[in-house]
Amino acid sequence: MLSTHPVETQNSGRQYLPQTHSNSTLSPNQELLPITAKINQRDRLEIGGCDVAELVEKFGSPLYVVDEATLRTTCRQYRDTLNRCYPGQSQVLYASKAWNCLAIAAIVHSEGLGIDVVSGGELYTAVQAGIPGDKIYLHGNNKSVEELELAIASSCTIVVDNWLELKNLAEIVNSSQRIMLRFTPGIECHTHEYIRTGHLDSKFGFDPHQLDEVLEFISQHPVLELIGFHAHIGSQIFELQPHQDLAGVVVQWLGKAAAKGLPVRELNIGGGLGIRYTESDDPPSIAEWVQNVSQAIVNACTIQHQPLPKLLCEPGRSLIGTACITAYTIGSSKTIPEIRTYIAVDGGMSDNPRPITYQSIYRAVVANRMSAPATETVTVAGKHCESGDVLIKNAQLPKTVPGDILAVLATGAYNYSMASNYNRLPKPAAVLVQDGEANLILQRETYQDLIRQDCLPERLR
Repeated sequence: MLSTHPVETQNSGRQYLPQTHSNSTLSPNQELLPITAKINQRDRLEIGGCDVAELVEKFGSPLYVVDEATLRTTCRQYRDTLNRCYPGQSQVLYASKAWNCLAIAAIVHSEGLGIDVVSGGELYTAVQAGIPGDKIYLHGNNKSVEELELAIASSCTIVVDNWLELKNLAEIVNSSQRIMLRFTPGIECHTHEYIRTGHLDSKFGFDPHQLDEVLEFISQHPVLELIGFHAHIGSQIFELQPHQDLAGVVVQWLGKAAAKGLPVRELNIGGGLGIRYTESDDPPSIAEWVQNVSQAIVNACTIQHQPLPKLLCEPGRSLIGTACITAYTIGSSKTIPEIRTYIAVDGGMSDNPRPITYQSIYRAVVANRMSAPATETVTVAGKHCESGDVLIKNAQLPKTVPGDILAVLATGAYNYSMASNYNRLPKPAAVLVQDGEANLILQRETYQDLIRQDCLPERLR
């Protein structure tokens, strides 16, 4: 595995360089680069045995490059650590909103993971990828009747979020339907306001004060088979204490359900473990997070005299985030004396909306000249007609020229899945790399794709 600690600090006048450490104990979410990353003899960044600049020559740019080895490693670390640390039954679910497509779903399924989906489209993709219904959990705060019917037909578990869908299910279910209940546990963590979902002021989940009333409703509708509870406290979390607090809250719900004659057997404590986007980020390892969660549930069950439930967790970002880089081709530049220098790339907020949405910070390297010293401080701008379309402010990079390949690191989570066609830019292609082989998993959109759903009334022809 490659350590992603820089040879020198980011402001030391050198471009970031990975170093090989055969005994590295870092887990992939603590790395900046995919675990197969190296610098080849041509001084180029190589991922999965594939030269990134050559990938751009073949597939074009912007280009998502997904390292299969990194993705499989994170799956196995979650799966194996949970099996080792939690004495009861357990199941890791991939939170596919981070990146949902056929190939990614098929890989996580092949590693024994289930999948968490949040829409009819994500559910349909999971089914088409060959994932069985008993490994699929449907979330969402405003599921349509059509989505509920698709979930029932797919034999997946429905995580009920509110009264409307609970009552809709009671009306449309003909035979037994597995459900879980999502509650807001009232726990806050230090993360972006938009990705905190555990505090009471959230659009997600039942208010915990409604627990007794909800359980009473379910007890009167035997077609609704309550198998568990779900809670999620947020995303990109570096703290461990909030999940210890969460365990004490959710285990209390088990006792209340049992008192209503509803023996709940599953607890889903969500995900939320952060990843390393820059050198200053210091998230816990996957193993630390899983150990913390497992022990917290065991301790809470012991204190509250509850049997161990089946423990579910649903990581997304920390599974896929560092498995991917995005390769761009550098184009124009603009220097404003004594203010800043802009360099523009052939993508931007349409393929990575996180900087403009969450003020997210990323790290980048010039992939075709990895040993070049970082002599300039530049702002990496996208090509969209939007002043806020900036991918990285104050990036430390070598002197660049048009045609250089810029690799932005850790772009696997919420880049493709939140991509748009703003300014009618076609969405990028994505390739899966392993052992020197690159396979398309997403074709690049064409201009024809952009107008495929357009309708031109006859009178305007």
